[in-house]
Amino acid sequence: MLSTKETFRALQYKNYRLFFIGQLCSLVGTWMQQVAMGWLVYRMTNSAFLLGIVAFCSQLPMLVMGLWGGVVADRFPKRRVIVITQALSALQAALLAVLTIAGTIEVWHIIALSLFLGFINAVDMPARQSFIVELVDRKDLSNAIALNSTIFNSARLIGPSIAGVTVAVYGEGICFVINSLSFMVVIGCLLVMQLAARPAAGPKGSYLERLKEGVRYAWHTPRIRALLILVAMSSIAGSPYTVLMPVFAGEILHGGPALLGYLMGAIGMGALAGALALAHRNAQDGMDRNVWKAASAFGVVLILFSGSTNVWLSLLILPLAGFSLITQLVSTNTYLQSTVPDELRGRVMSLYSMMFVGLTPIGSLFAGVASHRIGVQWTVAICGAVCLAGGLVLRSGRVAETSESVEQERSAE
Repeated sequence: MLSTKETFRALQYKNYRLFFIGQLCSLVGTWMQQVAMGWLVYRMTNSAFLLGIVAFCSQLPMLVMGLWGGVVADRFPKRRVIVITQALSALQAALLAVLTIAGTIEVWHIIALSLFLGFINAVDMPARQSFIVELVDRKDLSNAIALNSTIFNSARLIGPSIAGVTVAVYGEGICFVINSLSFMVVIGCLLVMQLAARPAAGPKGSYLERLKEGVRYAWHTPRIRALLILVAMSSIAGSPYTVLMPVFAGEILHGGPALLGYLMGAIGMGALAGALALAHRNAQDGMDRNVWKAASAFGVVLILFSGSTNVWLSLLILPLAGFSLITQLVSTNTYLQSTVPDELRGRVMSLYSMMFVGLTPIGSLFAGVASHRIGVQWTVAICGAVCLAGGLVLRSGRVAETSESVEQERSAE
């Protein structure tokens, strides 16, 4: 049995503690901005369509430019890249704050600044994710990645709550101010880190050649290819259930905004529990097995949730959705970072980010069209079946690969 100290063992590293503190502050601010920006758009336009457009614009650049972000992360020192992206993110939030507080903000400003932030994130995400390996020993990498997920899910619980009170009392602009200042904490933490010297990547080929090198490596490594395809399936088929949650809260479960908050909170609590459970593990072995099990479980949970018309049953089911999805994603992340060569890590993690974040708008679009034609319950049930099928296919491929290895060993004997 591992102690609490073991669960948080990555925090023994000073550099990771600084990273942890900076990320927690920044992500709380990010969630505050996300809630405030959504409320601002809806207050100005009363349009659910424009809410979707803003979300789409913030995520589209990851699909278009995500791979190039990985090339940048592999070519330049990651700390320098992250400092620049965090400074630009602070600028984006500051512009939102100034326009909102001055009363001159318009919807096109929000859309343009969402696109701007999307391009920043396309570089920031692969750099941040591949930076973790420089902060801890390899044996504690899985713990550090799992703790990163606890930060994200803790912020998802804390940020919107603070934002709700702040918007009600002071308005949306103050949320944007707080978010802008939160990036200063991240930059300060990054600058005081003492990192071991690493050889520069150097001008090894053009950007296009380096991009192709990363894609080629991922595609020709069967296990990595399978894991990334499964992440893509989960992004397209698994993510839409949260987009449709307001419909479940209002039409299926006959509640209102408060119930929506409870449902989303239940998902967040499950995800937080899943991240802590993975942090509690003392080994990285078996992470790829975790992936197909979690993906299959996530599919089953979505199917069960799609058929629920009872509030309490839904509140019991949804934490399992958060738990299983975060287990799949963290296990995939850990496996990739543990096996990919250092010089390719940024590009492979950009593929991971592109599959997870960049494909989400496509899933959201599918969910909107499908739910209009066949209803939200059938839509989520179909999405669950796709996730379940993906997990089972990955399992069958893994079993076949293991059997082939055994046969090869026997032949060698």
